Amino acid sequence: MRTIQILCLICFLALFNCNSNKETKADTKTQIETEKPKQYITVLGIAQDAGYPHINCENDCCKSFYDGEEPKKLVSCLGLVDLEDEKKYIFDATPDFTEQTQLLKTNHLDNETIIDGVFLTHAHIGHYTGLMYLGFEALGANKVPVYAMPRMKSYLETSGPWSQLLTFENIELIPIQHDSVVSLNNNLKVTPFLVPHRDEYSETVGYIIEGQHKKALFIPDIDKWEKWERNIIEEVKKVDYAFVDASFFRDGELDRDMSKIPHPFTTQTTTLFENEDLETKNKIHFIHFNHHKNSLHHYLYNNLHFHFINSLPNYFYYYFYFISKLF
Repeated sequence: MRTIQILCLICFLALFNCNSNKETKADTKTQIETEKPKQYITVLGIAQDAGYPHINCENDCCKSFYDGEEPKKLVSCLGLVDLEDEKKYIFDATPDFTEQTQLLKTNHLDNETIIDGVFLTHAHIGHYTGLMYLGFEALGANKVPVYAMPRMKSYLETSGPWSQLLTFENIELIPIQHDSVVSLNNNLKVTPFLVPHRDEYSETVGYIIEGQHKKALFIPDIDKWEKWERNIIEEVKKVDYAFVDASFFRDGELDRDMSKIPHPFTTQTTTLFENEDLETKNKIHFIHFNHHKNSLHHYLYNNLHFHFINSLPNYFYYYFYFISKLF
């Protein structure tokens, strides 16, 4: 059974491979330069909260980084750029916030603003702690808009050191609600929605990011698809691109009780979609990877372009073009 599942997964993943497109990278780069979009999404990170390399990891997966064989992977994060309105937004404030905001500035839009808005998913370390770089000891920012759900907002307001960001007016909290649309302008809308996760300090949300013509789904963290009141297959069919949780490949990947840190295993997700058509499968892009390297998880890392945008310069233009077609 496991052999069949692995073979199905390999076939399924092959359907996602952006390299199946017959355009050369040079042709793609030229096409981008002539079809530069006004609004687009860019992937700024793909790793799980602890990043890559992982703290105190002496396994081959992290040894590859220290041996110079693998680039650093930034923590899972999306950027939303509006060149027409000269605004840029980021989805989650990760521990790599400094590098990710610099990527947006250098590669996409330098509007003399660190960021025009931060959309938080939840209060786990990989998703909000980057806010510290906006604080008194670092940037000393001035009222950066931070979009937060009710519990997330309350946590930041009442818990130090985060509350100091409000005392010094480094950030301005913008309340958002489940399934309530946030209109950034006439062309861009963002809608948060609740998902089941380990909600110790806040609720957890995913986001629908919607342009004039296309939509993207962003769910970096969720416990299990079957615990969600919505059907992930139907939700993927409603959008054009779906960035979904791929924290773990399969059970037993960690030397810990993985039932206490539930996520949908990549094998479970691909099995769910194995009978769907090619159009639906091609919408899925795995994100939020754990650092462990087994053969297929490593395949996802290195062959399907799930890298933060400047880790592989030769792939940057293709992936940028691919994602930029969102809007």
